Amino acid sequence: MRRTTSPFSLILLGLGAFLLVLAPMLAWYVEPRAKRTPTDIDTITVFKGKGSYFDTKKIKTVHDKNLTITRQVRGDVADSEESGRAVWDVVTSVDPDTSLPAATPHDALQWTKERWVTDRKTNKPVHCCDEEPYFEGEAYLKFPFDVEKRSYRWWDNTLGATVPLTYRGTKKVQGYEGYRFTATVKPHKTGTRQVPGRLVGQPKKSQVIADEYYANHGIELVADRRTGRIIYAAIGPRKTLRAPGSDKDARVLLDSERIAFTPATQKAQVKLAKDDSDRLKLVGETLPVVTGVLGAVLALAGAVWVVRGRRDDGVEGPGGHGNGPGGDGGSAEPGSPHPGTSTTTLQSSTM
Repeated sequence: MRRTTSPFSLILLGLGAFLLVLAPMLAWYVEPRAKRTPTDIDTITVFKGKGSYFDTKKIKTVHDKNLTITRQVRGDVADSEESGRAVWDVVTSVDPDTSLPAATPHDALQWTKERWVTDRKTNKPVHCCDEEPYFEGEAYLKFPFDVEKRSYRWWDNTLGATVPLTYRGTKKVQGYEGYRFTATVKPHKTGTRQVPGRLVGQPKKSQVIADEYYANHGIELVADRRTGRIIYAAIGPRKTLRAPGSDKDARVLLDSERIAFTPATQKAQVKLAKDDSDRLKLVGETLPVVTGVLGAVLALAGAVWVVRGRRDDGVEGPGGHGNGPGGDGGSAEPGSPHPGTSTTTLQSSTM
C-alpha cells in the first residue's frame, strides 16, 4: 500500500515555517524601517508662563505679565519625498496677552520662521533643501529614536549653538513616563542692535550699538523613550541689552523663569507618543514573539502529524499486522477457505 501524508499536517508545517521566518523579519527588517521621522506632520505646541518684556508702546520693561509661545511644525511632504529627508517648516511666536492669538508677526515680541532638515533615521541634521538656520547637534524638535540614558547635544536656536542636556532620570507626564533632561545657558552675546542711548544707560548719546545677550534659567525636556517625541518642555529665556563693552545688563527685553507646555499640549503630545510607541512595540516586540511562538508550535505539530501518518501507513501496508501471510486477514492459498473457518460454518453459510 502506498504511503500518504495528511494535507492538513503539511499546511500546519508550512504555516509554522512561514511564521518562524516572519518573526525575525519583523524585528530586524520591518521595525527598523518603521522608525522614520514622519514627513506629513502638522502640530501646534503651546507654552505658557509669566515674565517680563520690553513694551515698545510704553518704552519700558513691564513685569509679571502672561507670556505665550506658540509653535507650529508642518512637514513639507513634496520636498521630503524628493530629498528622502524630513523637511519641516517651523513658525514660532512669542506673545503677551495683547498680541494673541499668534496669527501674525506684527505685534509679537518675537516671531521666527525656520526650515529644519534631518535624516529620517538618525535625526542628524542634513544641510540641504533651503535649510534655515544652519544647525548642529542631536536633539532639536525631537530626540532620536530609542532615547538613551546619556547626555545629548541640544540645538538652542536663540543661542546659535548646541547646549549639553544632562539625563536626570524619568518623569511622568499626564501619567505617561519619559526620560527627563535638563540644562542651563549662561549669558552669551548673540548680536548687536542699534538703540537710543538712554535705553542702555547712556542718555547723552542719541544712538548706540548695544550688545544683545541671551541666557536660559533652565531647560527641561521629557522625551518618549521609543520615539524620541518631546512630551513635556519648559524653558526660562532671558534676553537683555548691554551698553557697548559693558558686562552688566542695562535693559531686559524678555525674561521668564519658566514657560512650559500647557496641559492641553502635554496631553496631545503624550497621545501622539503613545500611539507611535505602541505601533513600534507591536511590530518590533509583540508580533515577533507571538509569531515566533505560534510558528514553533504549528511547525512542531505539523511535523508530529507527518511522522505519525507515515508510521500508520507502514503498519497497515504490506507486511503489517493485518495483511501478512498467516495473519488473521490472509489465506494460505488463493481461493482456499480461511484456515480458522470450519466446514460446518461453510455449509450453513451456503444454504
